[in-house]
Amino acid sequence: MVPPMSMLYRRLGSSGLKISALSFGAWVTFGKQIKDTVATKLMHTAYDAGVNFFDNAETYADGAAERVMGAILKKSRWPRDTFLVSSKVFFGAEREGPNQTGLSRKHVLEACDAALLRLKVDYLDLYYCHRPDPDTPIEETARAMHDLITQGKVLYWGTSEWSAAEITTAFDVCTRLNLHRPVVEQPQYNLFHRTRVEKEYAPFYRSPGLGTTVWSPLASGLLTGKYLGGVPTGSRLDTPSMAWLRDRLTSDASYPAKMLAVQKLAPIAVELDTSLPCLALAWCLKNPHVSSVILGASHPEQLRENFGALAVLDRLTPSLMSRIDAISRPLAE
Repeated sequence: MVPPMSMLYRRLGSSGLKISALSFGAWVTFGKQIKDTVATKLMHTAYDAGVNFFDNAETYADGAAERVMGAILKKSRWPRDTFLVSSKVFFGAEREGPNQTGLSRKHVLEACDAALLRLKVDYLDLYYCHRPDPDTPIEETARAMHDLITQGKVLYWGTSEWSAAEITTAFDVCTRLNLHRPVVEQPQYNLFHRTRVEKEYAPFYRSPGLGTTVWSPLASGLLTGKYLGGVPTGSRLDTPSMAWLRDRLTSDASYPAKMLAVQKLAPIAVELDTSLPCLALAWCLKNPHVSSVILGASHPEQLRENFGALAVLDRLTPSLMSRIDAISRPLAE
């Protein structure tokens, strides 16, 4: 693969790994919402645009998302040094018994082996602890991750939606025991959800270094503008499996104010000759501590449009960022 010049690559925290600023994830769509043929087109659209990171997890479609992605990776025969692939451990896959979820040594090791089989790769570039596990000492989890790295099954490990205190404990344990430490966190980050990335994790960017691969950059679709007139038929929030998310978003007390904010952001997108989604994605990328923004899509055309965010990045001047901040920050979590 010869990466297009338009794709940006950023260093993942203090590691030496280079990751595409825009990446592609399988949550919601793969193995559930779209056909495998469409999934193949999406993967190739992303790869051809210079995307080198493909995000997945054991729990996505109960393991089916990894099987679909693995079949595509095997058939595509892309050189292994041209892409990064991840999995996450915590929620379990096909079975969710007492030792088939969580972050115990048993589940972390067994889940990694299962993910390798589903994804049809010899190693995971990134392996995340999908949530903190109050029932497992962080030292046990850190030792398991360290062992996977020394075995060559994982290259780097990280966390997802861990608090700053939990990440600090992991750092301290790894330093004390001379273990490979986590180098990346995968948090939610968008115009309406930003406090954790911008404030809580701030000390980590300085030392010891922390990369971020952020999810939900479009706030579950709210920042696309397509829900301004309600939930359209055929949209993600219209699917039965997403009823829980639709109810949570629309019943939130801030929902009307957020919709009004989206209306106010629309003219800024027009000024920049871009779309609302591209504006929201470019805003995320403007944060230098964001290593990669994970995109989700159900149509190749949608994915191609989102790549337009890269062209907007340099046009987000300090004055425009201030205007965007004035609209969105009062509603941010």
